[in-house]
Amino acid sequence: MSEVGVIFGGPSPEHDVSVLTGLQAARELAGSLGHTVHGLYWTKGGDWFEVAPTLEAGDFADGVPASAHRLRLVVGPDGGFTPDGRRLGRGRPLELAAIVVCCHGGPGEDGSLQAALDLAGIRYTGPSAAGAALGMDKLVFHAVVTSAGLPTLPRVLLGVDTAEVGFPGPYIVKPRFGGSSIGVEVVHDLDAAKVLLTTSVHLVNGAVLEPYRHDFYDLQIAVRSWPELELSAIERPLRTTRAGGAAGEPEILGYADKYVGGEGMVSAPKELPAVLVGDLEEHIRQAAKRIAAISGLRGVARIDFLSDGTELKVNEVNTIPGSLARHLWVEPPVPFSKLLTDLLDEAQSRPARRYTAAGADGTVLRGASSIAAKLS
Repeated sequence: MSEVGVIFGGPSPEHDVSVLTGLQAARELAGSLGHTVHGLYWTKGGDWFEVAPTLEAGDFADGVPASAHRLRLVVGPDGGFTPDGRRLGRGRPLELAAIVVCCHGGPGEDGSLQAALDLAGIRYTGPSAAGAALGMDKLVFHAVVTSAGLPTLPRVLLGVDTAEVGFPGPYIVKPRFGGSSIGVEVVHDLDAAKVLLTTSVHLVNGAVLEPYRHDFYDLQIAVRSWPELELSAIERPLRTTRAGGAAGEPEILGYADKYVGGEGMVSAPKELPAVLVGDLEEHIRQAAKRIAAISGLRGVARIDFLSDGTELKVNEVNTIPGSLARHLWVEPPVPFSKLLTDLLDEAQSRPARRYTAAGADGTVLRGASSIAAKLS
């Protein structure tokens, strides 16, 4: 079996959930699949360490495990994950056939990490840099989905100078760049929404606003791209918390609903497969295929919808879902081992990015006037 890496953690609010996903993947790869696995732990501060794939979640509760070894991520033709050379001299990069990316939110899911891996020449699972950036930007993703003719709720950029939005409250306020319900709030009016811009740390990079529909609930489906496009069963997550915590307050599917069980959405309360009536299931599946096409889906993603049982709205795409959405593959059944094997096969057979310098043959440079002339 080949040597593979698993990246998890990172400077993200979803750091802890990422550790859970990464340890699950590492344990499966090293156990039933027999790979030599290098755990690549990305700290909250942005440092890199190699850790054993057999560690438990509690080993990371206070930060870097004692047995960890410091690494550096080096970009360039001879790049890769390299043992830190400050004391022993620069080591050789780890020879990894591919890396399973298990980062949620932040730079691990917004394209930053993917771009660095591309520049280092490392093959990896999951979205490309462009696909990750699209999925993380709620405003741009909404625009792309709307332009494709798919049904969505109105969604606008929220600023301190926003005077009107074109739809009545109550409103849902979301980080423009974020996921998994962190920083998502329900408010009754526009003034309350604007207050959050100065009080919520999760909104410092921007916020979007959309109408809150009390009659809507969440429906989710996973999509994987290799060896061919395949859709999972449809899930209806069940809400156990209330926004604001008081009876009568608007309800949303919160972070605690998704992850409080300790295994990501694997242990969260759910209806799976969801009981749907009429042609709602077919509409979800057709919309999921369309979203996969327009977003350049790669790896395993989860697409979230909102519905009242009849009406359907596209909500968002999660390009690296918790536990890699392994719990959704019940119809058809896909074991976690196969899910991971196919992810690695895709990483090696269909790299996320191939750069080319075709066309840069020096003609423009040879015919150019002096730089001083261009500046005058």
